[in-house]
Amino acid sequence: MREGSGRWWQMGIVEVEDLTFTYRGARRPALEHVDLSIERGEFVIITGPSGCGKTTLCRCLNGLIPHFYPGDFKGRVLVAGLDTREHEIWELAQHVGLVFQNPENQLFCLTVEADVAFGPENLGLPRDEIWRRVRWALHVTGMWELRHRAPHELSGGQQQRAAIAAVLAMEPDVLVLDEPTSFLDPAGAADILSLVALLNREHGITVLLIEHRLDLASAYADRIVVMDRGRVVLDGPPEEVLASPEAAKLGVGIPKVVRLYKLLAERGLRLSKVPLSPTEAAKLIAEVA
Repeated sequence: MREGSGRWWQMGIVEVEDLTFTYRGARRPALEHVDLSIERGEFVIITGPSGCGKTTLCRCLNGLIPHFYPGDFKGRVLVAGLDTREHEIWELAQHVGLVFQNPENQLFCLTVEADVAFGPENLGLPRDEIWRRVRWALHVTGMWELRHRAPHELSGGQQQRAAIAAVLAMEPDVLVLDEPTSFLDPAGAADILSLVALLNREHGITVLLIEHRLDLASAYADRIVVMDRGRVVLDGPPEEVLASPEAAKLGVGIPKVVRLYKLLAERGLRLSKVPLSPTEAAKLIAEVA
């Protein structure tokens, strides 16, 4: 892995320290005193009500804030040891890749292959290195056979895979996805989340996933972070966060299987742990039945 400045090996791959940010012209901060540490290789879901600051936090991780979106920035954000205030967006993009909610905002070339090659080409990498990265990114996302297609000819799920491939070609340490399933049907959403989990599990890429569809995503996560009004209010293992009364009060989309667990507990049937998938719930119920 690349070395950043400072004690990067002693810290998390992402360190957010007392971060407060107010967009220019806004009356109140979008983020207030946010502290967050992400370890290398973790899969972390960030969720919470609309307007709670999730997308703003994402923009802080790759330098869009403060370099592109102006405002009052206080605190510090480190990614791979790099202070986002002191390094340009192009430099940070080699460490943290952001996949937007709508893939059409990220795909603008005539072919998928050209879109995937765009980032490495703009880094001025040798042709052989560009091709190696493009080939790997297309294969790992399952887009190799569609590499010559125009992005507008693809389905929503294929477009999202192409957008992920374009980010992966930069070989980032951290993959940040801002509600990547919001334009997809349940089958397409499950497909994309399965791909993201594979990238985390088999390729060691740290994942920060902003997501509301916790029925599909929570089983993959190491941690869930819940935000509200610009602050981190809950942070812990999915089983603890999703089963907590605080999460329900905040309007977090509690998975149906977790709600089933709580109903069973109220009726005296106590499972050994909080299930995060129907398969896991069936197994736990069979153990006590």
